Amino acid sequence: MLSQTVELTPNIMIDMMIFLSKSLFGWLIIQMCLTLIFLWHLRFNKSPLLPDDQLPKTAVILCLRGADPFLPSCLRSLLQQNYPDYDLKIIIDSPQDPAFKITKETINELQAKNAQITTLTEIRHNCSLKCTALLQAVSNLDSEYKIIAFVDADTIIHPTWLRELVSPLMDDKIGVTTGNRWYLVTNNYWGSLVRYAGNVSSVIQMFLFQIPWGGTLAIKTEVLHQIELTKDWQEVFNDDFIIHKLIKKHKLKIKFVPSLLILNRDEINLNNILEPITRLIINCKLYHPQWLAIISESFSSILVPNLTIITIIKLIIDGQFYPAFLLTSIYISYTIGLLIIILLAEFISQPVIYHQNQEKPKLSTINIIKLLLSIPLTQWVYGLVILSAIWTSTIKWRGLTYRIKGKKNIHLLEYQPYEWLDQPIDPKTSL
Repeated sequence: MLSQTVELTPNIMIDMMIFLSKSLFGWLIIQMCLTLIFLWHLRFNKSPLLPDDQLPKTAVILCLRGADPFLPSCLRSLLQQNYPDYDLKIIIDSPQDPAFKITKETINELQAKNAQITTLTEIRHNCSLKCTALLQAVSNLDSEYKIIAFVDADTIIHPTWLRELVSPLMDDKIGVTTGNRWYLVTNNYWGSLVRYAGNVSSVIQMFLFQIPWGGTLAIKTEVLHQIELTKDWQEVFNDDFIIHKLIKKHKLKIKFVPSLLILNRDEINLNNILEPITRLIINCKLYHPQWLAIISESFSSILVPNLTIITIIKLIIDGQFYPAFLLTSIYISYTIGLLIIILLAEFISQPVIYHQNQEKPKLSTINIIKLLLSIPLTQWVYGLVILSAIWTSTIKWRGLTYRIKGKKNIHLLEYQPYEWLDQPIDPKTSL
């Protein structure tokens, strides 16, 4: 009996090696194909821009809580749009908020006449504070605004941003237009590298599933009321994922505008990366229309690589060095393949970002080496977050804690105004 067990164990490990090898290379091929589809769209799908006389009056809404590192640059870019008729509506958490002083100074500096600052007049405890701010902003808009655009404070846009966002909406079949963020590759923080690697996958996934990004989004005012978006905002945590289901229900399209891949220069350290990733995973679990697909993707891109590492360690402990060497070679090849995909995506995206008059990002040799090392780190981090998200019932966001028991069972535990003491010590790191 003992001899049979001894003989059986190597066979099991060989079968495991074959399964892991096929899974890794199979998923690598799938990822390459999906990436190429996205990059083809990014490079060749361009929408014509409308002349001034065909562009409707538009309201741009910016919700602020805390002063993001590049807030002054964000405000200047919003107030210098090449668009004939638009107003910037800024909703700030409170007069004590650090963003209030910065926003007021920037508007005065530019002598902008089309910007309006208001503070929150009501704190809702059954939705996120951002949804509360959006509800207040939308409810106070005049009927003359035919388009409503939304933007995040960490977004520095180019002069034709609003024109590019609004132009496709003149198609009756399109209800929402959107862009996405693309992080700058640096080697200052491991957290920034993990976020960058994870975001490349997220951007491609959001494009394929037509998931809008609230950081750059526009919707027809009549469509917003038609899909009753404000009704959902009153009791949800996430403001943009839910739009997909509502838009598709009314047989309208969500268009990703390739030229609106926006460079984000914020940094984040590894200690602080878990909170935003946890918030992202919880939002996906609650509101992503293809959550089961996310789980399947997680199995292939996170569980299998981590299981491969565990198997390698087990082989080494058992003294099976040659099988361990073979599986290690396969894992390294897979990781290098992922790096090639990321570098290809970075290379194709650079002309889009460079066209926006942004400084062209450069990848140094150190960046590439650290990016390679960050791939397994990203798999571990996302794997741990996905596992913890199963039982996580509280989320922290900008100094506030929310208890979440379901899609529309949100509770803000206690509201406190954001103050200067809450700002990050490093001025370039995310809130």
